[in-house]
Amino acid sequence: MWRRLRSALRSLRGSAAAPPHGGGGRPPAAMERAVVRCVPSEPKLSLRFVLPDGSARHMQRDQAEPLGRALARIATNAAKGHGKAGKKSKKARAESGAEGEAAVPAVRLFSRDGAAVAEEVPNAAAWQDGAVLHIGDARYRVERNPPALTELSLPRSLLAGFPVCPKVSTEFAAPQHCLFRWFREQRPAGGGDAAGEAWVETAAADRVFTPSNALVGLRLKLRCTPGDGEQRYGPAREVESSGPVEAGPGTCTFDARHLYTKKVCSHGSVRVVSYNILADTYAQTEFSRTVLYPYCAPYALEIDYRQNLLKKELAGYSADLVCLQEVDKSVFVDSLAPALDAFGLEGLFRIKEKQHEGLATFYRRDKFSLLSQHDTAFSEALLSEPLHKELCEQLAKYPLVQEKVLQRSSVLQVSVLQSTTDPARKLCVANTHLYWHPKGGNIRLIQIAVAMSHIKHIACDLYPSIPVIFCGDFNSTPSSGTYSFISSGGIAEDHEDWISNGEEERCSMSLSHPLKLLSACGEPAYTNYVGGFHGCLDYIFIDRNALEVEQIIPLPSHEEITTHQALPSVSHPSDHIALICDLKWK
Repeated sequence: MWRRLRSALRSLRGSAAAPPHGGGGRPPAAMERAVVRCVPSEPKLSLRFVLPDGSARHMQRDQAEPLGRALARIATNAAKGHGKAGKKSKKARAESGAEGEAAVPAVRLFSRDGAAVAEEVPNAAAWQDGAVLHIGDARYRVERNPPALTELSLPRSLLAGFPVCPKVSTEFAAPQHCLFRWFREQRPAGGGDAAGEAWVETAAADRVFTPSNALVGLRLKLRCTPGDGEQRYGPAREVESSGPVEAGPGTCTFDARHLYTKKVCSHGSVRVVSYNILADTYAQTEFSRTVLYPYCAPYALEIDYRQNLLKKELAGYSADLVCLQEVDKSVFVDSLAPALDAFGLEGLFRIKEKQHEGLATFYRRDKFSLLSQHDTAFSEALLSEPLHKELCEQLAKYPLVQEKVLQRSSVLQVSVLQSTTDPARKLCVANTHLYWHPKGGNIRLIQIAVAMSHIKHIACDLYPSIPVIFCGDFNSTPSSGTYSFISSGGIAEDHEDWISNGEEERCSMSLSHPLKLLSACGEPAYTNYVGGFHGCLDYIFIDRNALEVEQIIPLPSHEEITTHQALPSVSHPSDHIALICDLKWK
């Protein structure tokens, strides 16, 4: 506790006006800091400073309050602090002559140009950056809303050869403007096992650090200094890894694929990834360990281990659009979003109804901006949106199927993106994960009918004629009704999928949609490979009138997939395989 207090006092005394490696712009050495946090949406501002006696003060004042009242409170606090210091010894009292109340110091605030700020000026307007606060003989440089770190953390698991992506949350700063310094533990002399407490700085100064095999057995430390891109820096914070760097698994299934994706596509092209990454909530069950994936080493099913592989895999694809399924909310917030942000991708998340996992869509910030979001839950949309009234009325004729459809938690994530270089180019990017049950073909047909109506409304009505990219785990093989419906634009009422779960759940409907979509990656032999099943369930559907395929990144070979029998494995983080293709506008 005392260590933290001393650290806080030191950070208050440090400067936010210049970077930590020296340089100009630093206030005079005698000038202390008065840190003001003033946000328009909040009624109060906060003021932090350290009195000459070493005591820290943290005040909350109304933004509309006249400055004079705040200065009077500061004077009172300063007098109290001086009085307490004077009571520490009789000698001190005798020397100061302060047997009674301490004298109240003069407190004034001066603007950057040296003029006294009038006491009737509201606090919000008075406490400007660069102003100088006088408390008796002490001088304080006002720093209004200086860059600050609100969170800094490292992943629990560190693997040699895999990127370490810290979680960096800031206020009045941005991670891309922060300064990073990485340290490793000093290996003990004599080759002992116990690592020492000394730290050695590495040559790395980037946000993401990839430890080499030489660092196996050593912990890492990160020092981060928040910056705002305008040469203002706040106090640095440090964080140490909870454990040492461990050996990586060697060659992974995605390493060869990275040879095709070393660089980001040109602005005229779009690299798209669709990937079911296997939610931790499903991987960490007794059923998963003993029945679904008994061939997978237990440690390779741990989320911390799999996250190392996932982050390296996704970063190495240099994608412009990434659509993920089975994303745990905590994984998105604490791991994937911070990691992919460091590689230039902005993330959007939509959780499933009543679940802990959902969908995530990432887009490259320097290529696209987000125009709008149109996410929906299939069951909710059926009941509440006029768009699906006719389908809902047809479904009501089959109460058993209707009940099952409405019980499902599946959602559709839809994002409308605009090119940063050509505003006329927009994309409707959809992402979904349909009902999983092998006999649920009829349920999936209803879900995909809702999805296509929803996407049609956005791509034809709200944003006429914008191209569609529809990614996901459709839990449907190329011979299924769902795949046929998406590709051909219709489904007959006598299709066999309407009785996928027997005659008692038959629901015969004739459905259609106007979108012209094709599977950009074709029909691979499989995109899901587990002990008891392998088949093609995942697709990237694209608007065949507006987009064409430039390149399909080859899937791993059958030998690579089956090296450890099936998926997931120590070299592959999911039971699915990512689909990747490069597209261009026609």
